[in-house]
Amino acid sequence: MVFEKIKAIIAEKLDVDASLVEISSRFDDMQIDSLYMVEIMLSIEEEFEITIDEADGLETIGDLVEYVEKKLA
Repeated sequence: MVFEKIKAIIAEKLDVDASLVEISSRFDDMQIDSLYMVEIMLSIEEEFEITIDEADGLETIGDLVEYVEKKLA
């Protein structure tokens, strides 16, 4: 569920087909710059009603999903 919501947010922000967003996708490989990253993080915070304290160290979609799941636990 968390991955599907994050996948939809990223696909929308990057204007790409959701099938291109995989759990193993790296942000660098997807050419997500700092501006996109801020927009994605704000949308995720709003969607899950959490605060993302630190995005450093989040290199893949999977890292982000794991981070959000821990915040929701």
